[in-house]
Amino acid sequence: MTLTRRQFTLAGLGAAGIAAAPALRAAGYPDRPIVFICPWSPGGTADTTMRALCQAASKDIGQSIVVENKAGASGMIGLRAMANAKPDGYTIGQIPISVTRFSQLGTVKLDPMTELTYIARVSGQTFGTAVLPTAPWKTLQELVADAKARPGKITFASAGVGGATHVGWEEFLMAAGIRMNHIPFKGGAEALQAVLGGHVDLLVDSSSWAPMVRDGKLRLLATWGEQRTQAFKDVPTLKDLGYNVVVDAPNGIGAPKGLDPAVAARLRAAFKVAAASPEFSNACAQIEAPLMYLDGPDYAKYVEATYRKETQLIDRLKLKELMAKG
Repeated sequence: MTLTRRQFTLAGLGAAGIAAAPALRAAGYPDRPIVFICPWSPGGTADTTMRALCQAASKDIGQSIVVENKAGASGMIGLRAMANAKPDGYTIGQIPISVTRFSQLGTVKLDPMTELTYIARVSGQTFGTAVLPTAPWKTLQELVADAKARPGKITFASAGVGGATHVGWEEFLMAAGIRMNHIPFKGGAEALQAVLGGHVDLLVDSSSWAPMVRDGKLRLLATWGEQRTQAFKDVPTLKDLGYNVVVDAPNGIGAPKGLDPAVAARLRAAFKVAAASPEFSNACAQIEAPLMYLDGPDYAKYVEATYRKETQLIDRLKLKELMAKG
């Protein structure tokens, strides 16, 4: 799948030339509620922040933005539903950046270079590894030592096969030279409940664990970013512990291809305001999600660069073999 920069820009954005004439064509937009497809289960970190974002955007755009959850296949079911919708600006949704990986693995028939309109990148994710307070591991080093002694016996829960949490943790396991047993779920909320219920040994997720760590219901062993989080400064990163692994999967907003440039411009303006709103900032702060806003054109460039990086990651981690195993 080789595209020129010009092909990607025209297909992915459709809004580069925002002028007065198309703006007039969309003067009546929106005149009814907008549906926002969240490709994750209710209650997870993405769902929580996306609802706050949509609430703020609805104030600017003058219509309600109704969140619909369509979870499954590591976010690809909801994304596919959004991409297949009529490109009229009344169905939009979150774009999991893992589409740059899944499209190459063949698990979703969607080309992120040509089948989406990019509106905004809004926030990043703080990933981490958490266990129950009663777990035998007080540190990540203890977990690694136990995993070496008992290869494949320790279980970990993620938001789905091939997603950012699964692939990020597999990258760490390779770096540490250990094996664990993956237990995938439809989303972070289900994975969290499985660990809280004692059914799975450890949680690897974006920061659904943050409130539980604050309340003493989970113990955070490590985070996966370049730097330690402000709220959990005593918790080391994987890099702090000597592993050259950094995982960051920003959340973005998009629409189907073929969106009227003026409609895209109106959505971009509304979500730019929403991304800077107190509602969204507070929701992100609660789960240690860093604000990482990019407007549509720059977001499209980011997706293109990520696509190239994923090509290398797929080969290095033998992801096709991992996906085949489930």
